[in-house]
Amino acid sequence: MANEIGSQSLTIEQHLKECGVSRRSFLQLCTALMVTAPVGLGLTSKATAQEVANTIAKARRPSVIWLHFQDCTGCSETLLRTSRPDVADLILNVISLDYHETLMAASGYQAEAALKQAVAENFGKFVLVVEGSIPTKEQGRYMKLGGRPAIEVLKDVGRKSAAVIAMGSCAAWGGVPSADPNPTGAQGVDSILTEKPVVNIPGCPTNPYNLLAVVLEYATMNRLPALDEFNRPKFAFDRHIHDHCPRRAHFDAGRFAKEFGDDGHREGWCLYKLGCKGPVTHAACSTRHFNEVPDVWPIGIGAPCVGCTEKSVAFRVPIFETVDIHAATPPEALPLINSRIGTIGTAAAAMAGVIAGGIGGAALMASRRLPGSKDAAAEAKTEEPSNESTTGKTGNE
Repeated sequence: MANEIGSQSLTIEQHLKECGVSRRSFLQLCTALMVTAPVGLGLTSKATAQEVANTIAKARRPSVIWLHFQDCTGCSETLLRTSRPDVADLILNVISLDYHETLMAASGYQAEAALKQAVAENFGKFVLVVEGSIPTKEQGRYMKLGGRPAIEVLKDVGRKSAAVIAMGSCAAWGGVPSADPNPTGAQGVDSILTEKPVVNIPGCPTNPYNLLAVVLEYATMNRLPALDEFNRPKFAFDRHIHDHCPRRAHFDAGRFAKEFGDDGHREGWCLYKLGCKGPVTHAACSTRHFNEVPDVWPIGIGAPCVGCTEKSVAFRVPIFETVDIHAATPPEALPLINSRIGTIGTAAAAMAGVIAGGIGGAALMASRRLPGSKDAAAEAKTEEPSNESTTGKTGNE
């Protein structure tokens, strides 16, 4: 890894040629980027993959320094374990990954020296990627790197970077280590590095294309993408999973799986009642699947979404507990979310009664008002007293 330091002085196009990467493979990667971020990036606002490729090719390889803290290395794994190995290789050729503890051969003092060299040679220009939460309790004594608390290493390297990316839910806001009772005082990066721009890319794990899109936007446009209120890039977190979920039609029709393995679950019905957090979770999982394989994401394999990209949901709300829905409800003419399949809700029954009563009343009034109808004649005969009856009463009196 250390031998590659300084190779980012080459343009991406020059480096890809040296590595024997074909233009076709590079165009495929650019097409994937356009699918990942169809809007929201200056880079992918180009009309074609060819134009995106031309823009990226002229840029210098961005230097990336990747630090690990309290994590499971899952975000690194999703970067490397694509279904087509050439994709991971291509990503590593587009960026200059100058330090990554999991991938580098060096360890101990050599690793420490490699980190110092990478930071020194790219001072103020590198993108710092952080994976894992940072323990802050008791002066950060629960995790040390080279004898220094992790929080000290983060502050030292972070202040020398150009931008910071919190990769995964643990780095974004604490993730699994921060779940109650949070014994290490685990926190996200942006609560510690307050003087640097921090881009949160939550997920457990997150999609590697989101990382690549952010890094290349910075390298080609010299700016970070537009962020939402939680510092997440809008191109990847501007929609609810529920909006594009392949099971959405079943939600709207009131068809819900009640148990894992039941008929509804086997037939692909909505997983909301099994605890799916898709209606309140902002992410692009339903449109950009993992590992280059269709349907490789939780809902695609029959598991409910756990809301791993939401700070107030992930590792805070039990996996199989349902959440309140505010932004997505079935059409009014269809069953309520909490009503049983095959039954009609109280409100719907009342409305049906009102409509039926109105129709019946209107029909009755119409029949009375039609002078030529038999019912109208009979009604008139009944209501008007006969002459005979009147005469009889007068005579008796």
